[in-house]
Amino acid sequence: MEDLLLALRAVGQSTRLRIVAILARSELTVTELCRVLGQTQPRVSRHLRLLCEAGLLDRNAQGTSAFYRPARLGRGRELFDAILPLLDDDDVGLQSDLRRLAAIRAERAAAAAAYFEAVASDWDGMRTRHVADTEVEAAMVAAVQDLDVGQLVDVGTGTGRVLEVFAEHIDRGIGLDLSQQMLDLARSRLDQLGHRHCSVRQGDAYDLGLDAGSVDVAVLHHVLHYLDEPASSIAEAARTLRPGGRLLIVDFGAHDDEAMRSDYAHHWLGFADGEVDDWCTSVGMIDVRTQHLTLADIEDGLTVTLWVATQRPDAPAFYRMEVAS
Repeated sequence: MEDLLLALRAVGQSTRLRIVAILARSELTVTELCRVLGQTQPRVSRHLRLLCEAGLLDRNAQGTSAFYRPARLGRGRELFDAILPLLDDDDVGLQSDLRRLAAIRAERAAAAAAYFEAVASDWDGMRTRHVADTEVEAAMVAAVQDLDVGQLVDVGTGTGRVLEVFAEHIDRGIGLDLSQQMLDLARSRLDQLGHRHCSVRQGDAYDLGLDAGSVDVAVLHHVLHYLDEPASSIAEAARTLRPGGRLLIVDFGAHDDEAMRSDYAHHWLGFADGEVDDWCTSVGMIDVRTQHLTLADIEDGLTVTLWVATQRPDAPAFYRMEVAS
């Protein structure tokens, strides 16, 4: 009862109701919220603190900034969802807020587009050497179509494409990446597509910051070849999986093209099937399956491999934490 009263008191103020309406549409920093609300940072920060303490909002730190969004779970989220339909979208004040929000989102989209244009030529050059992304994405979706996916985590989310692909098949999606520019790009794409059940934040492949057993599907999509210790990232992803959850790894099969190191900063020249299999089974995962996707008509084409591993049904949370360490 006290928790509910705290949440009701926190949201029972005009500015905080405006914040609820705004953050239901897009996650924002304090600075961006100040622009939308036309209020000072100390005042906005106080409102955000109260809403976070009451469980209505989550705060995700990213470098020197922090993004605010609706809480994922709990009584606060239930109250957030109950209040939202009661807010009048035709309210004059709220309409002004939404116009300023639209301007911020347009700025984000422009910055993301400029960054993507700067790197797109390199990506396009690599894409000509392996099967179409759509073929790989279809195989990934098919690999978990029998699961009820409550939460998916995409490690090294980049542009957020994996979240976009799975958006219709999951309840919640989290994308993690170290690059602030990539996170800005992913956030803009997800905003434009209306995938409000998906969010991105800064995160490390070796320390995802997620509870053991909290994830139904974890994805490492073209991430391992950049890492110094790919086995450690697999162990950390496995730690987060619930019993019966699945790990999806997409990467290149073993090859000898040194240009991938010099031109694209790949640390590893792909991986052999057995190598990834061993990393998965060494942290207690079972039923590791592989699927090879190749271009038959390209002499120097790269093989894309999809590995799918399942978390042991009898693996308790403490076991997964131990093996990951």
